[in-house]
Amino acid sequence: MKPEIRKFVTFDEEIHIEGFKPAAEPWRTFAVAVVVTNPWAGRFVEDLKPEIMAYGPLLGEALTQRIIALAGGGDKIEAYGKAAVVGLDGEIEHASALIHTLRFGNFYRTAVAASSYLAFSNTRGPANAPIAVPLMDKHDAGRRSHYLTIQFSINDAPRADELVLVLGGASGGRPHHRIGDRYQDLKDLEHDVDNPAGI
Repeated sequence: MKPEIRKFVTFDEEIHIEGFKPAAEPWRTFAVAVVVTNPWAGRFVEDLKPEIMAYGPLLGEALTQRIIALAGGGDKIEAYGKAAVVGLDGEIEHASALIHTLRFGNFYRTAVAASSYLAFSNTRGPANAPIAVPLMDKHDAGRRSHYLTIQFSINDAPRADELVLVLGGASGGRPHHRIGDRYQDLKDLEHDVDNPAGI
């Protein structure tokens, strides 16, 4: 059982001026998407595991190889995330199924030597639907400078019976970030930085 891949799509943006002020150095955001046939489209399937096990590793590895090459190496990626968009004949569960498995995400996490989890989104839409890939620092989930979202679309995907899976990354945080990190808020609110929920 192998995924039926229609195409790969790349997004690459290099920003020199942000907010009317030049960046200290060019800031890149980039993503790689794969468009695949949804094996569960148009019907309810109770057990999704066989396809998850078969598709997840192949797609995770293929996307990881491409985004690492696009970035110029895992060390060039500071913020990272993932996303999936399912076509109209599929469930949100289908979008979730293939990206919320370690067999998919661990390829990327290992390639960039990350310690934080992958930010994510999973949505449903027609062809040309907005694809939003949330990012965060690969080591520090509280580093607000790296709270980013890549947004793009693919004019002919997803078709009703397709899925679009995406890995995204950025070379750094916002060029002129000045809202601090969440740790100062926690201190100001007298919350335990290591246990913010008080559990």
